[in-house]
Amino acid sequence: MDLNYSPYDFGIHNDPYPVYARLREEAPVFRNEPDDVWVLSRHADVQAALRDSATFSSVNGLRIEPAFWGPDAERFFSFVAMDPPRHTRVRGLVSRAFTHRRVQELEPRLRELARAYLDPLLDGEPFDLMTDFAGPFLADVISELVGVPEADRGEVRRLGAAIMYRDEESTDLPPEALQAIGALVGYYAELTRERARGRRDDLLSGLLDAAEGDDRLTLEEIVGVAILLVGAGIETSMLTLGNAWYAAWRHPDQRARAFDGRVADWIEETLRYDPPPQALARTTTAEVELHGTTLPAQSRVLLLIGSANRDPRVFPDPDRFDLDRDTGSSLAFGSGRHHCLGANLGRLETRIALEEIVKVVADYDIDTDGLRRIHSTNNRGFATLPTNVTARR
Repeated sequence: MDLNYSPYDFGIHNDPYPVYARLREEAPVFRNEPDDVWVLSRHADVQAALRDSATFSSVNGLRIEPAFWGPDAERFFSFVAMDPPRHTRVRGLVSRAFTHRRVQELEPRLRELARAYLDPLLDGEPFDLMTDFAGPFLADVISELVGVPEADRGEVRRLGAAIMYRDEESTDLPPEALQAIGALVGYYAELTRERARGRRDDLLSGLLDAAEGDDRLTLEEIVGVAILLVGAGIETSMLTLGNAWYAAWRHPDQRARAFDGRVADWIEETLRYDPPPQALARTTTAEVELHGTTLPAQSRVLLLIGSANRDPRVFPDPDRFDLDRDTGSSLAFGSGRHHCLGANLGRLETRIALEEIVKVVADYDIDTDGLRRIHSTNNRGFATLPTNVTARR
């Protein structure tokens, strides 16, 4: 059978891992001519590219869909779609506000939110883990962090859902999603102006106060960070939660261990075994010679995180879901100067959600007839995950 890989292929979305295995062994530098993209699949090559931001540039964005790709990519990805020195400046200022302390102080409130969404789901009726719990809970987490007033959170949840839940027949961003992004830009711009008139103990206020000498973030840069959090803080964590739920259901021996105090390991192995970010796009700034193949300058390159995390050169028996595994080499949060600034938040969100679930749920089952995956060139996970739980007594 001919070897073929396309990030637009729905069959790949359903199960990319057999194709990844062939790419790693047969074509570690693969050329997809119809999509005009080169593909790197081995852990060593993906990690090296992530760390070499001078050669593998982020300025055209992280995704190759036309709506996201190109010189305006920072509208969606903020400083993540910048190279030094701009990336260094903006990330440095954001990190002054987006501190470990600020994230960790959210924990008590996030547990309250998680319990509030869980309690109505324990009446014995089936529910959708993604739309009934993960989506609204994680939207409220970001609202809590940013400083969105309670009265506005329902609308922010609605707009976030319009961006995240894409049509199952297409990878394109639908018009309603673009409209929702525009509405959120307008909303966060006005909220930032309000914080400029009176600070509070929230991230927006912290971003306004972040300074390096006389240098501060502009209004547009602050709003860009808020939009980035919709994707990174809501969607990616939502997909992580769903992938963890599904993986544990498929592996009941590991599920029992996860429910018996191993939530942190459950999350880390999920991020290794089935990470939401499956691919990150880059643009070469010069010719690159790799495995006897020359990638021209200005080539579009996909770095397959999902494949790197299943590379047997780094992870023995990589297709096994194992909570005892050493996941230290996982690339789920990237590597190098673009290592995810929100990794602590992502882990905290998912850990609190799963810890609160296992406190009240003894076991669960998934209705496979009703589950549906998202379709995206870079993310993998579920749009719906119908669930029946057995509550603890």
